[in-house]
Amino acid sequence: MSGAAHGIRPYRSYVYAYPHKTSYRPLPDRPPLRDLWAGEAKDALSLYLHIPFCEVRCGFCNLFTRIGAPDELTTRYLDALERQAVAVREALGDADPVRFAAAAFGGGTPTFLTAGELERLCDIAEKRMGAALRAVPLSVETSPATATADRLAVLAERGTTRLSIGVQSFVDEEARAAVRPQRRADVEAALGRIRDTGVPVLNIDLIYGIEGQTEATWRRSLDAALAWHPEELYLYPLYVRPLTGLGRHAGTQADAEAAWDEQRLRLYRLGRDHLLAHGYEQVSMRMFRRTGAQDPARRGPDDHACQTDGMIGLGCGARSYTSGLHYSFDYAVDMRRIRTIIDDYTETADFTRAEVGRRIDDGEARRRHLLQSLLQAQGMEVAGYRDRFGSAPAEDFPGELAAFAARGWLEESGGLLRLTPEGLAYSDALGPELFSPAVRDAMSAYEPK
Repeated sequence: MSGAAHGIRPYRSYVYAYPHKTSYRPLPDRPPLRDLWAGEAKDALSLYLHIPFCEVRCGFCNLFTRIGAPDELTTRYLDALERQAVAVREALGDADPVRFAAAAFGGGTPTFLTAGELERLCDIAEKRMGAALRAVPLSVETSPATATADRLAVLAERGTTRLSIGVQSFVDEEARAAVRPQRRADVEAALGRIRDTGVPVLNIDLIYGIEGQTEATWRRSLDAALAWHPEELYLYPLYVRPLTGLGRHAGTQADAEAAWDEQRLRLYRLGRDHLLAHGYEQVSMRMFRRTGAQDPARRGPDDHACQTDGMIGLGCGARSYTSGLHYSFDYAVDMRRIRTIIDDYTETADFTRAEVGRRIDDGEARRRHLLQSLLQAQGMEVAGYRDRFGSAPAEDFPGELAAFAARGWLEESGGLLRLTPEGLAYSDALGPELFSPAVRDAMSAYEPK
């Protein structure tokens, strides 16, 4: 059934975290990190280090990142990152065992850093935070231009288990349309260097819905990616967001938006079916994993690993999650504001308190658990939800779940509550329906900057 057929737009919002960062606000009490983490389980933490630099900013990008790093900015940023790591590790204390079960470097583009700077980044994670990078899953994001042999060698030697490269399109004209200047020959060379490292998991990101993209060119990109036998593929719908390069030129005609929705749905289904036919399994709307590539003992993150409690985020764009508070630093999309926030971060001396965030009460914890479970293809165990919260999902969210089922998005079978294939296709419409009124109000009141 098309979006027009039931009057629901399929691409409302990508729910990669809940509550969304636009619902965060300055914390008046600036709670000390030592108090926030005092009662938390710390034996299976996740560590995320954020590098907010890129060689170019793509037209669709609304990530917290800036172009370039003049005047030894990367050195000053790593100095601040190290100060923050020392403060956070001290706040975690030693009364209870502190262990990291997974780590990730994201951005921005972590491989914007030089090989020597990447060595220092790994040292911060290991020597300052105590993360055993060679013993846990370590995922790192890269780009075609920065996936150089010396940088990749450092990452492989330090224990990287997953390299994720943002290709978006193997068609040069489409890459230019997305304001991502690159040549397919350079992309292929970067992929070859990644495979040469022996890192066990290669992920390739592709985007559908680019202006001028057709079923034929989309299939061309899919086949070009499949030629590398990646263990994972992410298929992202293009979004045009405020204050991004493409967003500044976006039209608002309703008929054009409806046509774009139909194009993206058509390309999504083509991509999904193509990957399923080539031996991949669907993990979520976006994520596909090559059948047999996921060994239960493999050290690599799942699609929703960043959603778990016990997340330590270092860097000015990173989030941290305790069971009762999600916190970070200020957030922006506009380049000038991002530069200011990065500069402020590099000058910060005291990292012992949480500055910006959102409290997580029991109701929000239930919504978050439902969201992060339901948006996975495997679904959610109803018994597991009841064990954790003492109630059934249908008791806590009767209206939302009934509406999803009525639309053909949701089914319950064998003790699992999970999305139908059509429900997965509409994940970006379904997810926001589970946001609480308070979070929606806060997001609506947020002024993009």
